Amino acid sequence: MAYLGNVPARSFISFERQVFTIVNSQTAYTLSHSVTNENDIRLVVNNIVQEPGSGKAYTASGTTLTLSAALTNGTDEMYCVFLGRAVGTVNAPAGSVGNSQTAATIVTGQTAEATVADDDLVLLSDTSASAALKKMTVANLTANAGTAGLTSSSGNITITDGDLIFGGAGHGVYLGVTSATAANHLDDYEEGSFTPAYAFDSGSVAMQSGSRGHYVKVGNLVHFQIYMATDSISSPSGDATITGLPFTSGDESSSSAVIGLLYRFGTDFDGELKVRVGQDSTVLSPFKNASNSTSSTRFQGSDFTSGTAYNNLHVAGCYATF
Repeated sequence: MAYLGNVPARSFISFERQVFTIVNSQTAYTLSHSVTNENDIRLVVNNIVQEPGSGKAYTASGTTLTLSAALTNGTDEMYCVFLGRAVGTVNAPAGSVGNSQTAATIVTGQTAEATVADDDLVLLSDTSASAALKKMTVANLTANAGTAGLTSSSGNITITDGDLIFGGAGHGVYLGVTSATAANHLDDYEEGSFTPAYAFDSGSVAMQSGSRGHYVKVGNLVHFQIYMATDSISSPSGDATITGLPFTSGDESSSSAVIGLLYRFGTDFDGELKVRVGQDSTVLSPFKNASNSTSSTRFQGSDFTSGTAYNNLHVAGCYATF
């Protein structure tokens, strides 16, 4: 269908309107848009539509509107409507625009951005009752999404501040692989202390207050260091053990370990001493080799010396928990 003047929009249209300020004794007024003649406008004076044409109420040409008689300021009101200038209204009715009224190219037709600046804006839909559209800067979006302090470059993620904290227990990281490979899964790291103590089949012992143990657990491997000494000891007999390991050893034959003694002082035994962690155990078992002997026997209560700050042992080693 053909149109005279501008092609109107399909819906939500109106005609442009100009309101005039009345000047006493004036018959010529300036139009905001040029017209061919008076038939391109509808003139309304005091809410009455005026008749256009020579010898009638008004004529118009170009941007000049000429009245047949002057009006009075404060008494008369005048406006015109440009009949050839249909324009779209500012807002469509609420809720009237849906997916069918928009084109996919509104989003897909835009240039994909590889990088964004912190002050760039993104459009969000509020999931609260208002369901309003809101804007947010990229900086605020990443801060509210819990990714503040993270940067990404060339496939690497850098934590510029803070720590990596998992949302649940039992999770870890896969190191050196690109898939979930069990052998590369590190799901535990822990540091701490424990209190080692001597124990015997019978008798009693009081440990020196400075006796202490420290450990670092990485995955299934526990590394530990022990210093221990007695303050007093009474009638110890039978096999001696060291109790208090922080984790139970595994039940595999490879889980146990034989640990060389780093240092000892104040015991009655003068031979070589080793310590063993058994399977499914939190106990160390000391073994002794007499001088020039090829066999080992358990360290006994009778090998201990009575006295304050005696029976000192410094032991370091590791064992597995699998």
